[in-house]
Amino acid sequence: GGGSFGSGGFQGWNVGILSNNEKLTMQSLNERLASYLDVVRNLEKENAQLEQLIREWYQQQGPTGAKDYSHYYGTIEDLQNQLVTAAVETNRVLLDLDNMRMTAEDFRIKYETEYGLRQNVEADINSLRPLLDNLTLSRSDLEMQFESLKEEMIDLKKNHEEEMKSLQTQSSGDVNVEVNAAPGEDLLRKLNDMRQEYENIIQRNREEVERWYESKMEEVSQQVHSSGQEVESSNRQISELRRDYQSLEIELQSQLSMGQSLQSNLEDTERRYNMQLQQIQSIIIPLEEELASIRCEMESQNQEYKMLLGIKTRLEQEIAQYRALLE
Repeated sequence: GGGSFGSGGFQGWNVGILSNNEKLTMQSLNERLASYLDVVRNLEKENAQLEQLIREWYQQQGPTGAKDYSHYYGTIEDLQNQLVTAAVETNRVLLDLDNMRMTAEDFRIKYETEYGLRQNVEADINSLRPLLDNLTLSRSDLEMQFESLKEEMIDLKKNHEEEMKSLQTQSSGDVNVEVNAAPGEDLLRKLNDMRQEYENIIQRNREEVERWYESKMEEVSQQVHSSGQEVESSNRQISELRRDYQSLEIELQSQLSMGQSLQSNLEDTERRYNMQLQQIQSIIIPLEEELASIRCEMESQNQEYKMLLGIKTRLEQEIAQYRALLE
């Protein structure tokens, strides 16, 4: 309307005199301009009020009003460090258990070896016992033979003395007595020689058997003593390793229980934080939607404001043209 009026105004200016219709039109345009200016002022006031409300809303609902969860980050980091420490400690305990198992296996192999040696020694002793029994039987047989020979010698001696007495009573001083006595002395000497020879043989056999038996028994006792000491030391080491294994097993169970408790605490903490995050998200989502709607409204108002500014500039240009025409 202003453009058409401008062209008409220039045509009227060419005439030189403004008609009544042109005056009325100019008055109506001035009224419309005043109304547009009032609308623009009202819109500027509303925009200022909206901007003030938005700033107040941001101050109330912005980052300053949101909850600060930064103090929980230290607790989460501590729990994570505790989990890492518990995992490292568990791995160390498992490594110690593996080492203890290997050591126990080595001691078990040594114990089985020593136990096998002991069984071999006991088998050798058991194999030597029949020989010892045979030697004992031989010794007893020799002693019985010696006793029997001794008794036989005593009997022969008694018989010889009786015969000598009987012969002396029958014919004392006879030559036959002397002749018969000589063989008696020879028999007695032979019996003494035989007895001495048997005694020497028995004594030699006895000494040899005793020496062999003592040497064998000494060797066997030394082997048994050394094997007993080794077995005793192995048993002590096995008992110590068993105690260490039990203590490590108890420590492992305690570490596992502590790790499970830490894991459950971590899960509870994560669950609680997830619930809080969900609550915060449920609060943030409608606020974001409201903010998006406010932004859309602001954009529409900005567009209207820009449109009104364009109208204002065009009106100001037309007013300038009117003033120029009036002048």
